[in-house]
Amino acid sequence: MNKIKNSKYLIIRRIVQLSILFLFVGANIWGWKILTGNLSTAKVLDTFYLADPYAIIQMFAAGSIVGIDAIIGAVITLLFYSLIGGRAFCSFVCPINIVTDTAAWARKLLLKKSDVNILNISRKTRYYILAISLIVSAITGVAAFEFISPISILHRGIIFGIGTGWIVILFVFLFDLLILERAWCGHLCPLGAFYSLVGKFNFIKVKHKVENCTKCMKCFDVCPEKQVLSIVTKQSGQIKSGACTACGRCIDVCDDDSLKFSFNNYKKN
Repeated sequence: MNKIKNSKYLIIRRIVQLSILFLFVGANIWGWKILTGNLSTAKVLDTFYLADPYAIIQMFAAGSIVGIDAIIGAVITLLFYSLIGGRAFCSFVCPINIVTDTAAWARKLLLKKSDVNILNISRKTRYYILAISLIVSAITGVAAFEFISPISILHRGIIFGIGTGWIVILFVFLFDLLILERAWCGHLCPLGAFYSLVGKFNFIKVKHKVENCTKCMKCFDVCPEKQVLSIVTKQSGQIKSGACTACGRCIDVCDDDSLKFSFNNYKKN
């Protein structure tokens, strides 16, 4: 029971991720109308659309004509992650998260600590890639990142058949496993960068209570964005960084009850 208790948010995340995939697959195979399309543009209950705002912005940069349904869907999605979800897309929705989490687990299991990172890449690189993707979209006239996105490749592959897309997914897995810890999600993914910016001031934040903390550092061991935990062991307060994926793993493993979700107080720690 303790193991389940210490993995409750991880279990919830996997249920959400796999349920979303199952509904998309069901639409393609059995004609369900619950969730049709893909993560870029999806129709919900055959009634209204949700769209990836980053994909829509790329399309605008490329000079494409975007339908009003897709624009409204992108605004709904943008408002949700701006006000509530933060960067939760990365931990609760994105299928690549399962691949990178598996790579992180395998890295701890198979590699020695001295072998951790062969290559060092700044976490700011993802923001540069975000900007470059919009520039390239404007120059080429196509949504640049959508053509090479491992997220889209994996998601569409699961729905319609993976084909040669497994090569890209294998590359992401091996790069995370052998070259740099959390390389894709933590250093390179422009969609993660986008939601980091969008969700910086969302309502839900992780709060730290320093008087309960025993400095066991278990939270650092599981966090995919360790730099956001700088407050831990130092002071009480909320983790304000937009890079936090709201995955809840730090809360899961904290035996001291010093970490929990709370409403944003919009004050500096």
